[in-house]
Amino acid sequence: MVGGTMILLSQAGYSTSIPAGQRMHPVQGKEGMVVTSHFLATQSARDVLKSGGNAIDAAVTAAFSLAVTQPRSGNIGGGGFMLISSEQKDEVVAIDYREKAPGRASADMFLDKDGNVDREIARFSHLAAGVPGTVAGLAMALEQYGTISLKEAMTPAIKIAAEGFIVTPRFSDGLKNKEKKLKKWNSSRKIFYKKDGSYYEPGDLFVQKDLAATLNRISQNGIKEFYEGKTAELLVAEMAKYGGLISMDDMKKYSPVFRAPVHGKYRGYDIYSMSPPSSGGVHVIQILNILEGYPISEYGHNSAKTIHLLAEAMKRAYADRSLYLGDEDFIKVPSKGLTSKKYAAFLREGINSEQVTSSITISPGKPLPYESEETTHFSIVDKFGNGVSNTYTINFSYGSGIVVEGAGFLLNNEMDDFSAKPGIPNAYGLIGGKANSIEPNKRMLSSMSPTIVKQDGKNFLVTGSPGGSRIITTTLQVIMNVIDHGLNMQSAVAAPRIHHQWLPDQLRIEEGLSQDTVKGLQNMGHKVKQKSSMGAIQSIMIRDGMMYGGADPRRSTALAAGL
Repeated sequence: MVGGTMILLSQAGYSTSIPAGQRMHPVQGKEGMVVTSHFLATQSARDVLKSGGNAIDAAVTAAFSLAVTQPRSGNIGGGGFMLISSEQKDEVVAIDYREKAPGRASADMFLDKDGNVDREIARFSHLAAGVPGTVAGLAMALEQYGTISLKEAMTPAIKIAAEGFIVTPRFSDGLKNKEKKLKKWNSSRKIFYKKDGSYYEPGDLFVQKDLAATLNRISQNGIKEFYEGKTAELLVAEMAKYGGLISMDDMKKYSPVFRAPVHGKYRGYDIYSMSPPSSGGVHVIQILNILEGYPISEYGHNSAKTIHLLAEAMKRAYADRSLYLGDEDFIKVPSKGLTSKKYAAFLREGINSEQVTSSITISPGKPLPYESEETTHFSIVDKFGNGVSNTYTINFSYGSGIVVEGAGFLLNNEMDDFSAKPGIPNAYGLIGGKANSIEPNKRMLSSMSPTIVKQDGKNFLVTGSPGGSRIITTTLQVIMNVIDHGLNMQSAVAAPRIHHQWLPDQLRIEEGLSQDTVKGLQNMGHKVKQKSSMGAIQSIMIRDGMMYGGADPRRSTALAAGL
């Protein structure tokens, strides 16, 4: 029994045979694989594959289901990125459905009279919301690459919202932890707490009638309903009532865009990941390029030397992020320089393999000479050779905390991902500059890193993670766990992780590293801080005709299921 839903191991796609000599075991399948952060979304997507749909059909179905089962992160009030790989067409495409700044946004909109950033307004007000892109992005993917209708893809989500689902401990704990934030707004209090103000406890039924009605309107009338119809009117009325900036014109003008993914090579594998306005793909490839110059597999998985080199490469990438990354529709991002092997070699020369380089002495490099001109992730593959890697978010857990009255979904607070003031860190401690300043209709910089790795033209690894600034490093380490260290898919996603983002100058680690390793890192000069878990990566490996799904144990509701 999982969260009130019976899961039969054979139906869920679990292998009945356990590979010898392995401590952790990925889920196996031959006809398709779905890995999401909630078992109900996994089931709804797996049902689509089972009925003959492709990975894109299943992805859109999963995304809407997650919007119901995980309102803290799954969403229709936010935005994200999707990578689609087709072996038949031998192509990888990226869909950018990141939120945009409203047309009336301005560079100093979050500064107080003294010129300081007002964090409360930037994160927990109606001004914090960007124009949502999720509905348009999912519809674009389905229209271009899917085989089922939007109505069919949304049916499971509507059913779950209308009939309710059984509350899990994680869902209940999340609402208790965010009580102050959510109860500040009557519209949110009515959705997430009982009429007497008490909590939804594990085992309770959670019904979302307003959200069900919103989803039903969209399924019947298409995306115009969300961007021009009653749902748009409810959102704009919410803005007008509380001083927000999103207008009906902003909603009507929103459109997702196709982008070329960034591409690199690592030890013979092709790495495809999200291009700007995500910084994720650029820096995943940049860090891999730096590390390719070392015999990482010889140093060992999570050894002090391997972690040291990881941290040193991470610092240099995050320093570059602070200066160069932003929305390519507004600025020129030197992506080719940042992902150049020659630039990586230049950066590698500055790394001492035995001793820390203080972040104070590291500044953004010069890639131009090398130019030749609580988030949710899921991964899905099908029997037709398609792979989908999708990451989307409303930024913080429960976004701004504000539910649109009468519509039942939360507003994002993605405007905080802009650099409200150059040199001042955002909520994730990330430093930004002019390239990521607030401008009307601009997309804010992201760390989301949906990634697809190919080998000899075939899909090999489909992966990605939530986690704010730690998305990049989480995705990076799972790729290395597979390619460098030969871990199976489940072991690769479960292994302890580390993170360094240049500033603050500290090496963050999860529990699970030995004290000898920690002491070795400290002897090299690292300021080691053990903190809570990082990311929730949902991943699939395809090898020798088999699909292996790894659901991250850091999410108690995550499930991999195959056919």
